[in-house]
Amino acid sequence: MIPTFKATAVALLFTFIMGCGGGAAAPRGTAADQGAASGPGRAAEQISGSLAAAARPITGGAEDYREILSAAAGARRVLLGESTHGTHEYYRERGRITEMLVRDHGFNAVAVEGDWTPIRQLNDYVRGLGSDRSAEQAMGGLTGFPRWMWRNAEFRDFVERLRLLNMARPAAERVGLYGMDVYDLFGAADAAIAYLGGADRAAAKQAEAHYRCFRRHGRSAHAYGEATRSGRTCQRQAEAVLALIRKQPRPTEPEAAERHFAAVRSAASVAAAEAYFRTVYAGSLAWNVRDQRMAQNVEEIAEHLQSLSGRAGKVVMWSHNTHSGDARATFAADRGELNLGQLMRQRHGNDAFLLGFFSHGGTVLAASEWDQPGRVYDMRPALAGSYSALFRTIGLPAFSLLLRGKPDVQRHLKGPMLERAIGVVYQPHSERMSHYFEARLADQFDAAVYFNTTKAVTPLGR
Repeated sequence: MIPTFKATAVALLFTFIMGCGGGAAAPRGTAADQGAASGPGRAAEQISGSLAAAARPITGGAEDYREILSAAAGARRVLLGESTHGTHEYYRERGRITEMLVRDHGFNAVAVEGDWTPIRQLNDYVRGLGSDRSAEQAMGGLTGFPRWMWRNAEFRDFVERLRLLNMARPAAERVGLYGMDVYDLFGAADAAIAYLGGADRAAAKQAEAHYRCFRRHGRSAHAYGEATRSGRTCQRQAEAVLALIRKQPRPTEPEAAERHFAAVRSAASVAAAEAYFRTVYAGSLAWNVRDQRMAQNVEEIAEHLQSLSGRAGKVVMWSHNTHSGDARATFAADRGELNLGQLMRQRHGNDAFLLGFFSHGGTVLAASEWDQPGRVYDMRPALAGSYSALFRTIGLPAFSLLLRGKPDVQRHLKGPMLERAIGVVYQPHSERMSHYFEARLADQFDAAVYFNTTKAVTPLGR
């Protein structure tokens, strides 16, 4: 994810930490405090009964997601969320849903909330390229904080299964695995120059000259961000290298075309990271820059895959609920924030399908502070007046709930009620303030998946 920062930079990244890991508490006396889960007994029972009738138990069987997959099958963009970044069940079930979308419904890319360069190594592995002999070996580039977010046993197992699916397909029809996030500056710059070095030596020299603007900051995004405060930016240079690579002829052979696309995305990652850190240190809405760039990455991934196979690019996205749901249905809209789910709906309408994941209690892997080691926490039970507390009253240990096209279900989840979000940092001592925000779930998502009790992911390596 993000490189190591000093304390001042951590403060400036508050929007990211809270956006992927918490939010603003609802004012006392709102519908969130007086929601159905804590309302008069008879009304609460009626709501629980109505939702229970629509809920589909998750048992591990082939029919678990039949209703949701039927609703999402025709979409071109499916967003799979998570209410924490460290929960076993979320990774496992997103993997199951993704495999079914790939196998049965023509989806040909997975884009995750991770950086381009280390996830590219995994993309090579699932496509049968590169020298890595296992998914765990291909995860070697995932060294930054929060390491456990993608370097975990659950994601490793999904990557292995995705490779098996791919090996039964022609090269042009293999499913890609891509990072769509924006923090990859220096690694991506190295990759862009390396590609040009083998394709166009003169262009490579130009790129090296342009990227020296960044290297004067000692490969520190913090140092670069600080420098931009006085107007010294490398925006022009980053955009110049991206233009250089875009001018390179695109090969037609699948493996060469994938290498060319990787180079384009590497240069685009540098430009995105530059824009993000420049915006962070200017004190502006860096969250919007981040999600707009992620959305752009997804669209270019889809275009690339369509040009490879001649079939429409259909992308599954894995990201936090705060990215995957529609921001217009949350407190974020009042702060002027947009997000990936909103942008996908605005661009694709019903061809975007948004699925949120929720739980009531259990354990979670997170850090106590930014850039600290992760550890397993006991997650506090969901607050009364929250969607998770309401879902617990349904009485099923795990279920899926389709909202799209079901007005009787939607009306019970219009809210606003409280929604929990734990990111890479968990602060149980201030949980309501740090990890809850108001949302209208029926407008935020097209479907929900709920687990009464969840457990932490299993991190790999040190």
